Amino acid sequence: MSMMTTSDGTQIYYKVWGNGQPVVFSHGWPLSADAWDDQMVFLAAQGFRCIAHDRRGHGRSSQPGDGNDMDTYADDLAMVVKTLDLHEAIHIGHSTGGGEVARYIGRHGTERVAKAVLIGAVTPLMLKTPANAGGLPIEKFDEIRAGVLADRSQFFQDLSGPFYGANRPGAKVSQGLRDSFWLMGMQAGFQGVVDCIKAFSETDFTKDLKRFDVPTLILHGGDDQIVPIGASANISSKLVKGSVLKVYPGAPHGLCATLKNEINKDLLAFLIR
Repeated sequence: MSMMTTSDGTQIYYKVWGNGQPVVFSHGWPLSADAWDDQMVFLAAQGFRCIAHDRRGHGRSSQPGDGNDMDTYADDLAMVVKTLDLHEAIHIGHSTGGGEVARYIGRHGTERVAKAVLIGAVTPLMLKTPANAGGLPIEKFDEIRAGVLADRSQFFQDLSGPFYGANRPGAKVSQGLRDSFWLMGMQAGFQGVVDCIKAFSETDFTKDLKRFDVPTLILHGGDDQIVPIGASANISSKLVKGSVLKVYPGAPHGLCATLKNEINKDLLAFLIR
């Protein structure tokens, strides 16, 4: 396996497919780089160098007991970029990965960044606060924590339903796709999975989004049951100057799988623009 080691000794797994302008993918919770396989195969065939890593505590990367926070995730991403000496990179982040991309730009700037794409991203802030009335109450995230701690395996099986919209009338979501979600979730380290809940729900990315100065595409499912669009994409698109927002009516959070052909087409159009 391809691994690189961070300054605190954490090993980060990564994979690189194709050649050309680099496209760097950041995955959602509790998944791994494999969640991007549909996009990586497609874009690699279109002449792009596709890179995806497993976030610390997830997939095949190390499972440290600390550093499971957005600042460190962003610094790990910066290490991937610098180690592979990537320039003019296009960063694509889904869900928690969208927050990772935002914090990366907020902490490290856009010197090596050409464009950014946020898909179903947790930005700018998922938690309801006096200043963020549209967010979700802390009790919602406490329920997620409790579910993971009580029976992580069953929780991930159940979560795959709303994640891909399988719980909606007429939905055509294969059991295989739901099983893949469970498998990736179970590969993640227990400590990292628990810590990441706080990271994706309580981190405020408002200042990070205001630092974006590259072309940015924001994609979101209109029926996202995991990251409600009203508290996320609708606000993020106003914070990122000049960004383009596209909403897929009726689409779920896991739209990179359920609508992969449409997503791939839209990504390619944005990448080559």
